[in-house]
Amino acid sequence: MLVMGYMSGTSLDGVDVALIETDGERIDAFGPSAMIAFSATERAVLERATHEALAWDGQGEEPRSFALAADVIEGAHVRAGFDVIARAGRRPDLIGFHGQTLLHRPERKLSVQIGDPQVLADALGISVVAQMRQDDLMAGGQGAPLVPAYHAALADRIGLDGPVAFLNLGGVANLTWIGADGSLVAFDTGPGNGLIDQVVQAHGAGRYDDGGRIAAAGTVNRDVLTDLLSHAHFRGEGPKSLDRYDFPLEWAEACSLEDAAATLTAFTAEAVALSLRTLPQAPKVWVVCGGGSHNPTLMQALRDRLGDCRTADEVGLRSDFVEAEAMAFLAARSLRGLPLTFPGTTGVARPLTGGTIWRPEPAALEVV
Repeated sequence: MLVMGYMSGTSLDGVDVALIETDGERIDAFGPSAMIAFSATERAVLERATHEALAWDGQGEEPRSFALAADVIEGAHVRAGFDVIARAGRRPDLIGFHGQTLLHRPERKLSVQIGDPQVLADALGISVVAQMRQDDLMAGGQGAPLVPAYHAALADRIGLDGPVAFLNLGGVANLTWIGADGSLVAFDTGPGNGLIDQVVQAHGAGRYDDGGRIAAAGTVNRDVLTDLLSHAHFRGEGPKSLDRYDFPLEWAEACSLEDAAATLTAFTAEAVALSLRTLPQAPKVWVVCGGGSHNPTLMQALRDRLGDCRTADEVGLRSDFVEAEAMAFLAARSLRGLPLTFPGTTGVARPLTGGTIWRPEPAALEVV
């Protein structure tokens, strides 16, 4: 099938959309991709909903800002979809839709993604698979990370022999370890770019540390770094997941922007390095994707701690669109009833499929 996948991450920069040809087990070809940026007004609506979600925390009636933010997400996804369909010159057979995460509390079986799949299905005239975390959460899993099955397919496509690790540096960082026998281990390692973005934005210095230049000009505060690494997330083993707001930033108010960025960049790299304690074997190579792969300061910190780290672009993949592609791949798997999550990736008791399909009206909602 030709499947279109979407990702709108916690960085709130825009919507990534990508096409792949897949049967949910292998990747036959890569199609067009695009990133549709949010306007400043749209981003402000999303930021308000994100902050109100933290205060709401799943208790009581949802804030009204959620509906306004959902309108933004739906509109941007429809625009992005039409853009890529026009480039492809043909209509996809299926869509994988993640939605915009506002809150992730797996210990309470709660993960909130906004955006109505029916709106996309009706606007684009294509069936949409969404809500791919919920079955895993209800079965006692973390509901994240979702992408390991796709990482394994990518490793197979480009001929990487295990053990190999894929590291996604989005707002939160997550890794997938793929053994020589195809076994999977995955979890959120800690912060990705999200905390760095927050301090840069708080200082009015842009939306992110472009090229890692701000961090490169600073000095790591070792006391703060030690305190950050004492967080409960880094204790114990097994699948675990995070919300980008799980780590405090009050300490940054007493630091220069440069020192705060340097400390948080080191925090991201050290958190990934801690994962070596729980992996079955050290990876031969790390493939790094997501926005953080474009930060030379962060990439060098990772190489200093991990060894052979290559960006996805360097191995012939699309660093910025791996997660959007993954949603397409998972939609195809969901349609075929194949597992999306596994004991080694989310802690669920057994391999589990998931997702619900929305067909263009007037067809009714049905579970995959």
